[in-house]
This record gives sequence, structure tokens and C-alpha cells, in this order.
Amino acid sequence: MQYSRELDEMVCVKKGADHPPAAIPEEGRWVRAKEIRDIAGLTHGVGWCAPQQGACKLTLNVKAGIIEEALVETIGCSGMTHSAAMAAEILPGKTILEALNSDLVCDAINTAMRELFLQIVYGRTQSAFSEDGLVIGAGLEDLGKGLRSQVGTMYGSKAKGPRYLEMAEGYVTKIAIDEDGEIIGYQFVSVGKMMDAIKKGVDPKEAYEKNIGTYGRFAQAVQVIDPRHQ
Repeated sequence: MQYSRELDEMVCVKKGADHPPAAIPEEGRWVRAKEIRDIAGLTHGVGWCAPQQGACKLTLNVKAGIIEEALVETIGCSGMTHSAAMAAEILPGKTILEALNSDLVCDAINTAMRELFLQIVYGRTQSAFSEDGLVIGAGLEDLGKGLRSQVGTMYGSKAKGPRYLEMAEGYVTKIAIDEDGEIIGYQFVSVGKMMDAIKKGVDPKEAYEKNIGTYGRFAQAVQVIDPRHQ
């Protein structure tokens, strides 16, 4: 350790107060974190790229400072999907400090990692008050049945009004219009469930028809249109 001459010639004064780091909530415990291995928790972070063309939602489950599982969800940019594939290989097994300083290929994923790091090290995690935290695999369970991201895709124009394209329930195939020309419901196909059925040997047409549902007052529609082509 090198000291400047000015500092080296100063009188040594004893440090009286010795305040430890503030305790943060981690998996049902109050922890005074001093090392990377003191950090634990599951939480989510959202990031965006410089041109804000796309975004990433990142979910990490950290145990003893190590990322045990990572869920990488991206939207808005085709290149991001490939970046997410690489990030899913890069992140597990790293400490959160290593991950913070790793190139996760895409600006949006890197930004999500930064935001998520802050939540974790300050004890602002989803599992902060859950005893022993959440099991490894809880991140994957966030996707629900069919293991598909919760995506909402809507479009609207002044000339032609709104179009519902993708809802939490699934891919929107038709929207219902009432006598005033307003949307009152929609028909959708649950893609995840449909694909699960097809993989089990169900005929694709039958799987498609069995996984169609409706929402709202779809049956009372005066007009039904395809939101992508009408």
C-alpha cells in the first residue's frame, strides 16, 4: 500500500465508532452482508437497449452469492432472442458480481442485470421475507402452463382504431365488435397448451380447436373480425 507523504506524516487518530453494515432481509433472515456469499434471493429486473428498440425481463435465483437459475425474456428485437439464448448459458454458476461485469451480449440484458443487481444487494427481492427463499426452479414456474412468457401485443391507429393481437390467455384470433363499433371481447388460442397436445400425439387441427377460448361478451358480437387482416 502506498501513501502520500502528506498523509504519512499525519498524526494517527484511533477510530472510535465501528458501525457494521445495515441488516437487509434475505429469505426470511436479517443479514449483514459483507461478502458475495452473504447474498441470496429471487427477483426480477427490466432493462432496455440504447435505441430502446427492445426490452428484457431478467429473473435470477441467487443462493450464497451464486446464480442458480436464470430466466431471460426479451421482446421487440429479433437479435435479442439469440442474445437471450447466450445469456441463459452465461449466467448460471456465476456470482452476482461476475454476472454484473459479464458481457451478456445485449444492452437490454446487461441493463436488466444492473437493475436486478441493485435490488438483490439491497435486499429488495421477491423472496426477502420468504423463509429459505424460493426453490431452484421457481423462476421457470413463473411462466405457468405451457412455459410461455406473458406477452401483451396491441396495436392502434387513429384511422382504424385498436387491434388486440396477443393477450395473457394466448394468441388472439378474432375480436368481437358491438353495434357501436367497440371491442367487447375476443377469441384466442392457447398456444402453449395446443403445442403440448400436439407433442402428445393429438392431431394438430383437433389440438387447435380444443384450445380455443373466448373472453368478454364475444357471443354478443354484431361483427367479428381478424385483427391481423381486417
